[in-house]
Amino acid sequence: MGKTTTVAKLAARLRGEGQRVLLAAADTFRAGAQAQLRTWAERLEVDFVGGPPGADPASVAFDAVRAARARGAAWVLVDTAGRLHTQDDLMRELGKIDRVLGRQVEGAPHERLLVVDATSGQNVVQQARRFGEFLDLTGLVLAKFDSTARAGTVVSVVRDLSVPVRFLGVGESPEDLEAFSPGRYLDKILVADP
Repeated sequence: MGKTTTVAKLAARLRGEGQRVLLAAADTFRAGAQAQLRTWAERLEVDFVGGPPGADPASVAFDAVRAARARGAAWVLVDTAGRLHTQDDLMRELGKIDRVLGRQVEGAPHERLLVVDATSGQNVVQQARRFGEFLDLTGLVLAKFDSTARAGTVVSVVRDLSVPVRFLGVGESPEDLEAFSPGRYLDKILVADP
């Protein structure tokens, strides 16, 4: 779904604003997730914290906050294994990460963004509802918005769950993350490509 790439794009955006960022690889279940995020951290020249394969994701998040404090990072971006809303164990793990972060930093996590694939169609509605049962979502990111997908179902998510769209992923490079603009979105879903 572009989740890890979206985390990297957010890091690039914050770093471009002069912020110190730390990436946390709490997706300890997907083979290659940690290596992918570490590569992004090196490429973007931001801090990184990971754990061994199969490690408790909440412990990675805990370690990341401690490392961020020690290194003076203003932002900790946690990449999680939350892509499969049909797997209760992964959803419960997200809740655990949320609670661990909240105990570490008052008010944390400050954002709970659900990255959804713009090409997913009606599945996005079910996915967002399910995530909303486990987390108080603060926004959506539409990944792969550069494709031919119209992503019209996200209107249902915004209406039903009162969750705003925050960003659009419009490509694969670090700069390809746009702040959501209703005009750009409407142009994409209402106007046929030439």
